[in-house]
Parts: sequence; structure tokens; C-alpha cells
Amino acid sequence: MHRDSSTAPRIRIVAPVPASTDFQDTRYEVHKGTATITIDRPDRYNAFRARTVDELITAFRLAWADPGIRAVILTGAGDKAFCTGGDVKQRAETGDYGPSESGMFEIGRLHRVIRDIPKPVIAAVNGVAVGGGHVLHVLCDVTIAGESARFGQAGPRVGSFDAGFGSAYLARVVGEKKAREMWFWCRLYSASEALSMNLVNRVVPDDRVLDEAREWAAEVATKSPTAIRFLKQSFNADTDHQAGLSNLAMSALDLFTDSPEGREGSAAFTEKRDPDFGRFTQ
Repeated sequence: MHRDSSTAPRIRIVAPVPASTDFQDTRYEVHKGTATITIDRPDRYNAFRARTVDELITAFRLAWADPGIRAVILTGAGDKAFCTGGDVKQRAETGDYGPSESGMFEIGRLHRVIRDIPKPVIAAVNGVAVGGGHVLHVLCDVTIAGESARFGQAGPRVGSFDAGFGSAYLARVVGEKKAREMWFWCRLYSASEALSMNLVNRVVPDDRVLDEAREWAAEVATKSPTAIRFLKQSFNADTDHQAGLSNLAMSALDLFTDSPEGREGSAAFTEKRDPDFGRFTQ
């Protein structure tokens, strides 16, 4: 039976309202079809609190809704760090990552929006990408690294973990053996080592990182946006089941960080001492 197209439901993309959010922890800039999202907490090595995560989600959604945006760059302010993950100092001081719009720490939602936005996301890594910050760059579609960039996981060192995308998807990127090494031993890896394990796509001089990322963004902008959208969704389909693991891991992490063992990790980090995890062996 022929269906009158005038009565068929339609999904319409509307022009986004200019950002009115009072960004404090991030910067959102648009130039020539590229949105650059910068974590702007260099005094905390761009570690994120709950507000930072809320702002990042808002920024990615602005880029998603804007038909003029063809690619997104995620980077960190300054030259010392891309992002060092959750703000462990705040966690030690207050027991959480601070207030958020929803009352929840929405890091899982941020992970999903980076994966789901139907536009390429380019991580421009300057300095250290460690812990939850390392997870963010892994979830980006490609990574451009400065020569002095360093990469690694830190969860077991500070009483934390990411048993979702941060470990399961990482294993897809670098392989099971290397992913286990990275999580169990919490070592840092140079940019050249990261390139050799396919953890990054290109290594450039430190002062060229953002320019190189912009060149990649400009190049992909010449390609079919519809084809790119379908390709990204196809790549994601193979690992979308890991979202369930991520939800489970976040629930477990909520319980773990409030345990004596979790509190020992954050306290030791804040007090600049080695944690005493020996008493928690099973």
C-alpha cells in the first residue's frame, strides 16, 4: 500500500542554539567546520570533576547538532597533560567528584557520546594521557600525539579501575597481552611506543599537535559525511556490547571507591605516599 509521504514521520535536525552554558572547566571553539573541545584545568593536569564531564557532554552534543561541524578535536590545555582522568584530589577531599547537573557522575555517558557522535573525533594529545584521560583518547576515532606525550593506566595504583570500554575496548586496539600489561603494571609509554602498538595514529613535534589534528579534520571534511557516519556506526557495532560491561563497571566502581581499599588509594595519592594495599589481599 502506498503511504502518503506527507503523513510520514520525519526526523528533522534543527540549527543549534549558540552555546549559553557557562563553561568553566572546558573551552568550545568552532573554526572552518571543526569543533575544538579543550579540557581547561591545567592546574589539575586537566583532571576532570563532575562539572568537567557535564561540560564535555554538552560540548560534544553541540558539535553533534551543528550541521556545519564535520569533525571534532579533543585536547587539553597547556603542554603538561592531555588529561589525567578523574580528579583524585577532589575525591579524597569530598568523597566524590563534586556536584553535577543530574546529581550523577556522568563519565559513562561521556564515553558513549564520544563513540556515538556521527562525526570523526580526533584526540590531540599533548603531555600525559593517563588513567581516565587515557580512556578518553582511546575512545576517540584517531589520536595525534606530540613527541613528548606519554600514555598509560593508573587505576590499580590509586584505587580505581575501568572494567568497561577502558579495558575491553583497549584490548581490541592494542591486543589482550599489551592491554593487561598496561592495566596490571600501570607503566607509562612514550609516543613512539604508543605508535608501535597502534595506540596512536601519528606522532609529530609537540608544537605541531593541534595543527596536525586540524589538518586531519580538514581532510576528512572533504569526504562524504553520510558515508563517514555509517562507517563509524559500523565500526562501533562490533564493540557496542561493551556498553553493558561499562555500566556494570561503573556500578562496581561506585561501591569500590567508597570502600577502605578505594579510600586508601586516593588518600595515598593526595598525601604523596605509597599506598598500603597489602592488607586487602584475599
